[in-house]
Amino acid sequence: MSVLLRRAGRRHLVRHPWLIGLSVLGVAVAVAVVVGIDLANTSARKAFLLSVEGVAGRATHEIVGGPGGLPEEIYATLRTRHGLDDLTPIVESRVALPEGSQRTLRLLGIDVFVDDQLRSFTPRFRGDGSRGDGDPTAFLTQPGAVYLGEALAQQLAVQSGDSLKVRAAGEVATLEVVGLLTPPDSLSRQVLQDLLIVDISSAQEILGTEGALSRIDLVLPLEDVAEHEAKLAQLLPPGAELQPKSARSGALDQMTRAFRLNLTALSLLALLVGMFLIYNTMTFSVVQRRTLIGTLRALGVTRRQIFSSILTESALVGVVGSIAGIAAGIFLARGLLVLVAQTINDLYFAVSVTSVEVPVSGWIKGALLGVGGTLLASLKPASEATTAPPRKVLTRSDLEQEARLGVRRVSMVGFALMAASALLLLVPSKSLLLSFTSLFLFVLGFAALVPGVTLLAMNLLGAPMRRLFGVLGAMAARGVSTTLSRTGVAIGALVIAVSVTIGVGVMVTSFRSTLIDWLEVTLAADVYVAPADPGSVGGAKTLDPDVLPAIAADPRVASLSTIRRVRVGSQLGPVLVAALGTERPGFAAYRFVRGRPDDIWQRFRDGAAIISESFAYHHDLAVGSSLELATDRGPQSFEVAAVYYDYGSDRGVVTLNRTTYDRFWEDPALFSIGIFTRDGVDHERLIADLSSRLGERETLRWVSNRDLRQASLEIFDRTFQITDVLRLLSVMVAFIGVLTALMALQLERSREFGVLRANGLTPRQVWGLVTAQCGLMGGVAGLLSLPLGTALAALLIHIINRRSFGWTLQMEVAPMILLQAVALALAAAFLAGLYPAYRLARTSPALALREE
Repeated sequence: MSVLLRRAGRRHLVRHPWLIGLSVLGVAVAVAVVVGIDLANTSARKAFLLSVEGVAGRATHEIVGGPGGLPEEIYATLRTRHGLDDLTPIVESRVALPEGSQRTLRLLGIDVFVDDQLRSFTPRFRGDGSRGDGDPTAFLTQPGAVYLGEALAQQLAVQSGDSLKVRAAGEVATLEVVGLLTPPDSLSRQVLQDLLIVDISSAQEILGTEGALSRIDLVLPLEDVAEHEAKLAQLLPPGAELQPKSARSGALDQMTRAFRLNLTALSLLALLVGMFLIYNTMTFSVVQRRTLIGTLRALGVTRRQIFSSILTESALVGVVGSIAGIAAGIFLARGLLVLVAQTINDLYFAVSVTSVEVPVSGWIKGALLGVGGTLLASLKPASEATTAPPRKVLTRSDLEQEARLGVRRVSMVGFALMAASALLLLVPSKSLLLSFTSLFLFVLGFAALVPGVTLLAMNLLGAPMRRLFGVLGAMAARGVSTTLSRTGVAIGALVIAVSVTIGVGVMVTSFRSTLIDWLEVTLAADVYVAPADPGSVGGAKTLDPDVLPAIAADPRVASLSTIRRVRVGSQLGPVLVAALGTERPGFAAYRFVRGRPDDIWQRFRDGAAIISESFAYHHDLAVGSSLELATDRGPQSFEVAAVYYDYGSDRGVVTLNRTTYDRFWEDPALFSIGIFTRDGVDHERLIADLSSRLGERETLRWVSNRDLRQASLEIFDRTFQITDVLRLLSVMVAFIGVLTALMALQLERSREFGVLRANGLTPRQVWGLVTAQCGLMGGVAGLLSLPLGTALAALLIHIINRRSFGWTLQMEVAPMILLQAVALALAAAFLAGLYPAYRLARTSPALALREE
């Protein structure tokens, strides 16, 4: 019997290669979506962590200062007076390539005589020369001398002896390449791909920060590290802070956690659709051999042998599909990685990702999803073919009768899952895992209701279809309900896929609408000016304060507002502080969650802080709470006067009056200036005149209110490009699922259509009948996707988004999105039915009835 089963299995594979290929494709697409997203997220995260941790080298801690950096006298004091040897000064910033390039590079200023103790890739000047070719003497004596990695030099088309221009601190600086570095290991290779290494004095000159350091890297013994931390902290002056190296990478990694988690959740929704697809494909495989299986059972093959044979073949399909899915996922990840990295660059920080990292865990995860999901989805069709008596296996009607009887039970399970989802939402928690669990339970529960609703809809449509299209119309409606075991699953998969497009579409539209309203209020100034370079000491952009009076002197300027953004320490960890310099009209740009603006303005002028909604949510703060910040005068406590809506940072912002900020920080620099013009002023002309007068065309970025709003929306649209890709993939998965279901129906109903053909039904009428059934399936799926998609949007906006980012969004359901969803469901079902309809219309009645 085992030999017979193996031969039957081989013949099946040989005779139906395209159908087996469809089964493999179903598994591969489902695996590829999840693996692609996972690899893109993992690669972006790993590139960032390697960059941060690789630059840190052996350093375990760092000493950081306030917004203006760290006075370099602190380093001299620690080394000479207190005898600390294992530490090195660092000046670090990102610089831009000025020739129209959007790329930024990291400028690292080091003391080469002590830095090679901490980092393996820095030039070595102690006897063995540098790692790679170069001139160590020129590096120390020549202003602007720079070392860079060989790979980066090839990308920039430079070599030793060439010059390289960068834009930094409002100026264009010329660097002289004195050597190329050969990375000694893979970690160094990753770090050097966007790193420019200069002497620390050159870095200070390029960035305009003479006398200041970005930080001091040091190594503390692992034994009794807490004791060493306490002793060192006592040696530091006010404004300097000791923190573990992991704190910075951990804080920055936390910024993108919610973004990465949301992408993973969207990919799992695609996997959920894929599970329906896998079930359909494996059912399809069993349906093809229903007659053969019944015959083998009648000849004495046991249920266990049949069951084992089907699961073995399913495992093979799962293995092949998983391998193909992982390969496709790697290819997909290369495209998605560009979108993920672009979003991180736009919203969080610069990250350079050049390749997709494929860890062993990625292979294992893909294999488990593909093989495990295939076996799980195969259990029910395998059980259908093996648990019933041989006669029943050969009779399709018995199976459909059981499916119809089980609708009530499945519907009860669906209601139970949706009730569990509602109960989880009532749990007072900020857990995203709990939120996504609730979302998945709701989707599964709704999907369980689809067969019952489909049966009810077909019963109601029977009479109208007869009146409109005659007997064929009634047959189309009845055909969908009499094959519910197949059509119910296919419609469920299509409902979930289309509802995902609705949910994500409504969320994106609502977010965009909310953002537009917020920009209309927040961008109150007519013209904005900011530095053209990407940053300076501490990573914050700065403007020369002397620019302010020069702009104010123009008679067309009515008033000015200023912003200085810095990251400072607090009892909550590093927080972003915005120092706002404005009069009462400029303060009107803030929309508060509650409270009278006049009262808030007065308290703000008196020294209180206002915080963004996301900051308040993440840190459980409210009006009246106190926030302690590390200032140049030591720790200071600030009362929270109000909470305002803000969509510029998902981690939140603390805003202080500029006068209050100047009282506690020695930092006159500015981040940007808002220019309020008098009535009738031509803004483009004003920008041209001011930039020409100040001689700052290359070092300042001037932008009008309209252009800044447009740029913000462009960033927003780039951010959600990846969700469009995922929506498309979900629909593609559902399309394949519907196709497999209809192919299964074609095989099972070939005799039925043979009888109809023998009784006078023309090929054109067969085509119309099958197409009508597809239209009914697509119409039901489209209509059912509307409530599910709207509910998904509400969960994403009011629960997931709130717990991820702390923002309040106004939900806006655009009718066009709903109409597009119904059209998408109809189109997917119709296209999936073209080939089955073609096959059935061409089937010979004699061939279909030859076994009758």
